[in-house]
Amino acid sequence: MKKLLLLLSIQALALGGFAQQKGFSFAEHKDKQQVDLLLNGKMITAYCYYDSAKKGFLWPINTVDGITVTRGYPFAPRAGERTDHPHHQGLWMNYEAVNGLDFWNHSTAIAFDKRDKYGTILNHKIVDKKTGPEGATLVTTADWVRPDGHVLLNESTTHRFTTKGNQLFIDRITTLKANDLDVVFKDVKDGFIALRVARELELPSQQADVFVDANGIKTAVPKINNEGVTGNYLTSEGVSGDASWSTRGRWTALHGKKDGKDIVIAIFDHPSNVGYPAYRHARGYGLFAINPLGQKVFSNGKEELNLTLKPGQSTTFHYRVLVSSGEPVNAAALNGIADAFAKEQ
Repeated sequence: MKKLLLLLSIQALALGGFAQQKGFSFAEHKDKQQVDLLLNGKMITAYCYYDSAKKGFLWPINTVDGITVTRGYPFAPRAGERTDHPHHQGLWMNYEAVNGLDFWNHSTAIAFDKRDKYGTILNHKIVDKKTGPEGATLVTTADWVRPDGHVLLNESTTHRFTTKGNQLFIDRITTLKANDLDVVFKDVKDGFIALRVARELELPSQQADVFVDANGIKTAVPKINNEGVTGNYLTSEGVSGDASWSTRGRWTALHGKKDGKDIVIAIFDHPSNVGYPAYRHARGYGLFAINPLGQKVFSNGKEELNLTLKPGQSTTFHYRVLVSSGEPVNAAALNGIADAFAKEQ
């Protein structure tokens, strides 16, 4: 009888432990400067604020069924990956020209004697972490600072995570508030919300490049091997491939195959955002971005936007990112998601 009771107790503990793994959960690792987000006990993503990154970002990003859609380089290089643009890390938001400083291109790859031209986004606080039946929410604050430490912008960001079947939705709601100076976002190409994807989801290209093996050793390759490279873009306006670059749209999807499954990643713009519908800064080599603040280069000089925030003035950006697996791209379904998103406040 005692053995039976002991066995039942062990089973109850096991079931209880399993139940605790259902749904979303957070695991904060202050020593690693990251907060992991788990779904049913498995990694979905992590909010990372490494000193070397010069900003906060989500990385890696996995589908609901565990397929990694982000590039590993520079933190965890994989064999066959490109090694360009070390500042392209996971899913992030920043900009190339803020009061004359470059926040977009900053990383430890920048020489020390040139870092006076670059700004840094410093994580200030993990304000809140919540999980529930509807999903998970992570609230953070950060400061956009000059090289001398002067704060230009105060940032408050909410990441909201939800799932529907094989679809993962990531909402990023960011408010930027000017501190004690006028802050000017000069109209430039590089920005604003961006994702750097895995090699398999790039567009096939014949461009020569540099690749890295599993040990991080770089090798120059005169011609790229496109085996397994399957990506393509599709916009809400019906534009596809490289032609999507410099076009406006309320959504853009990158679709391809990885690990034997159809993958769709889409970025949705909200009508309340400055510059809506934003221009697509979507590149074939794996940079998937939209830039609401840079218009001159995308419009061949016909348009220009130099956003200025006075001291104490703020603006809020709201974007929705879809990451799904197992189903091909479907424009009608994406339009439906965009319609519902546009109605949200």
